[in-house]
Amino acid sequence: MHNELVTIGPVTIYGYGLMIAIGIYFAYRLLMYRAERKQFDEKHITSLTLWGLLGGFLGAKLLYWMTQIPNILSDPGILLNLGEGYVVYGGIIGGILAGFVYSKIYQLPFLRYMDLFVPSIALAQGFGRIGCLLAGCCYGAETNSWFGITFLHSDIAPNGVSLVPTQILESVFSFGVCFLLLFLAKRTNKAGIVAYAYLILYSAGRFIIEFYRGDIIRGEVGILSTSQFIALFIILAASAILIAQKYQSQWMSKNA
Repeated sequence: MHNELVTIGPVTIYGYGLMIAIGIYFAYRLLMYRAERKQFDEKHITSLTLWGLLGGFLGAKLLYWMTQIPNILSDPGILLNLGEGYVVYGGIIGGILAGFVYSKIYQLPFLRYMDLFVPSIALAQGFGRIGCLLAGCCYGAETNSWFGITFLHSDIAPNGVSLVPTQILESVFSFGVCFLLLFLAKRTNKAGIVAYAYLILYSAGRFIIEFYRGDIIRGEVGILSTSQFIALFIILAASAILIAQKYQSQWMSKNA
């Protein structure tokens, strides 16, 4: 794979950045289409998008730095590299926190807006992982399977070695999650269901795919990678909230 797609004079178009841009574009188009149909305030949608992108950027970078503390201590220059070094889960958490703060400031129904946003988030992640494939990051472990892919010109992934195509797996999975969430959104009006479904589905898929990752710079928590630890926590927390809401609704119905 070649990350440098086109060079025009001093300007180079990189595959990773291009896929991120395409993902944001289509995610925003889907978001605005659904927001208009559900009669959400366009002003808040645009503001939440910008807050989410900023929070996501900061969260993804901060979590990466947290996994790289020993390397940063030996080479502080890593802190100045904004072109690479991001963790998806940090972006998700940062984006959600930014949206939560905005919703509190303007007294918006946070879960309703989360339900609206999460299919677009999954869609953007699908394109983002295609960018990872072009760049060679987030690569898989070595494999002898027919399903493996081999990089020949990557600056990140090992070249000439058959690897599990984790980027492709997560891209296809993310697109699938997007369609499942859209399907679910048409069949429920209860606030938070779509948002919690996204957190559980994405975390479960990410937890499994992490076993097949080959890059070892992602940090570890015991026998789990940092992302697996976060995924497990999110699955348990989101599931517990859904169960609690179910029993609360049943109790309120009985005592109404």
